[in-house]
Amino acid sequence: MFEPTLIIAAASLVGLCVVAFALLKAWQGWLALKQRELDAVPREIEGGVSVGAARIEIADLKERIKKLEAIASGVDL
Repeated sequence: MFEPTLIIAAASLVGLCVVAFALLKAWQGWLALKQRELDAVPREIEGGVSVGAARIEIADLKERIKKLEAIASGVDL
């Protein structure tokens, strides 16, 4: 009725799909684990400053540098 080659090909395809699905679920689980690990650790930079506050400080320092460069070049802000 069915050829053995067809049965083997169909079984191989089903097996490949099962393995791919299992690997996908494992990958998603690993990513979720890493996300929980990152969320659990408070992100701080030296001096106890959070990442958001550090970005604000950097932006403030950049603005100060621009003003100092303008003063040095003789441009009045």
